[in-house]
Amino acid sequence: MPQTNPAATPTAAAERLAAIEDIKQLKARYFRLMDTKDWTAMREVFTDDARMDIDGFASDGGDAIIAFMSEVLAPLRTVHHGHMPEITLTSGDRATGVWAMFDYVQFPSDGLPRGFHGYGHYHDEYRVERGAWRIASTRVARLRIDPLAGGLPDGAPA
Repeated sequence: MPQTNPAATPTAAAERLAAIEDIKQLKARYFRLMDTKDWTAMREVFTDDARMDIDGFASDGGDAIIAFMSEVLAPLRTVHHGHMPEITLTSGDRATGVWAMFDYVQFPSDGLPRGFHGYGHYHDEYRVERGAWRIASTRVARLRIDPLAGGLPDGAPA
């Protein structure tokens, strides 16, 4: 008699796909809330012990991440896009993901726009906390930076 793989049952497959969709929705909220600067809602995206590493700036803990993001991004005009997610469920309440990304970051300027178009990948870890999927760790690995017409401001990634 052939053995069946419990993960291959229709119910298990539906649960797996639902978890992946929940994670996709979570990351979509992350991008939208970052660009609209809704820091109160953004806090719910992260686990309490989350870690963020963006361009060499690291923050530990959900509250510290929000404090960092709100300070750094407040004066900037940003657009963030994530594409082609590769999500792997590692257990019932944990997952990893890699997202191709593009961002537009414009710093305040009186002349030509200063900032960059960036390209690369987000490397994430997700965990169910407080009954929902949340980002437990996120790291950006940039592949390319294209300066805007006014160039890169001091401190911008190169």
